[in-house]
Amino acid sequence: MTTTKTFLAGAATADISPTTSQFLAGYPHVERWSTGLYDPLTSSALALDDGQTCLLFIANDILYVPKHIVARARQRITEATGLPAKQIMITATHTHSGPVVHNRGPGSYDKVVPDADPAYLADLENGIVQAGVTAFWSRRPAEIGMATAHVEGIGTNRRDPKGPADPEIPVFATRDARTKALIGIMEVYAMHPTVLHEDSRLASGDFPAMGRQYLQAALGAKIPVLHHMGASGNQSPRHCVRGQTFDEAVRLGTILGKAVEKAIGTITFEPHLTLTSAQTFIEYPLRDLPDVESATAKVEAVRAKFARQQQDGTPRAIVRTTECDLFGAEASLALAKSKADGRIDQALKGCMPAEIQLMRIGPWALVGWQGEVFIEYALELRQA
Repeated sequence: MTTTKTFLAGAATADISPTTSQFLAGYPHVERWSTGLYDPLTSSALALDDGQTCLLFIANDILYVPKHIVARARQRITEATGLPAKQIMITATHTHSGPVVHNRGPGSYDKVVPDADPAYLADLENGIVQAGVTAFWSRRPAEIGMATAHVEGIGTNRRDPKGPADPEIPVFATRDARTKALIGIMEVYAMHPTVLHEDSRLASGDFPAMGRQYLQAALGAKIPVLHHMGASGNQSPRHCVRGQTFDEAVRLGTILGKAVEKAIGTITFEPHLTLTSAQTFIEYPLRDLPDVESATAKVEAVRAKFARQQQDGTPRAIVRTTECDLFGAEASLALAKSKADGRIDQALKGCMPAEIQLMRIGPWALVGWQGEVFIEYALELRQA
């Protein structure tokens, strides 16, 4: 006779909002010292336990979580809970309106953006640990369900609005087995949260945070809502936004929230699902970098194109794409110089090996890739 073990779930949040003025990361060459908060930045955690394996997900309203903070946070959570590090997934929503979390490396080309504030990095780490540990120890008998939301009108492929994109949003919801009250929600959406631009001086989670607020209000429960950014390296709202304002972030967040709310309404909750995890580390291949002379010529050519488009009435979204091309050309030049003088080896040591993480929840699997992966890889993996 086989006895199914009780499924457990717990969720929690911690405030990771800056308490002092911080340089907001995400846009090069522009001074963006924060003057306050538009919405709280949070670390949101969801613990799932099938009676044999526990998985812990922690999503953070930040540009990204540095590798050394991930390692230390995992170690501290393991010490507090006994949970193996490979069963802890720590992600970022990738908001471009949160504090700088990285220091300038040997390949840096931007002299305006400063190094990260160590005091804020400590607060970020503490928030991740607090959310994760609290979620783990709040586990209780629960039910779980999944559904796929479908969303249009938030963003597209950044270069071609008709290019590869993914409008599907995996949604997970857990509820108390006895009271049926929701415990937590988790969603994965492949889209850059870049409604707010370099002129904004208020820290914000951008449209994913507005989607969270919509869901909490619509569901009548201020429960943790985890937002993981999917494979969004080439996905952007630029062809869908009507402006770069907080009102626009609310509009797109509401579209997201309504889509997820609709999906939750279709969920059939299950009393138990099997959980598994896997983890590996790989060396990403180094891209072929141009020589310094070629990279310099590329910067000059793209800068001239950008200047022309600014003057000739080219549509805003196309001008923005060219501006991003310029950022990329400048980065390539900096990398070419660092390769020429040997400094690139130091940069590689800081980001390699890359972690690949898999978390399986019943029939669905979440794959965590280090970096801003293009959508084509995710679409290919889904068909594998």
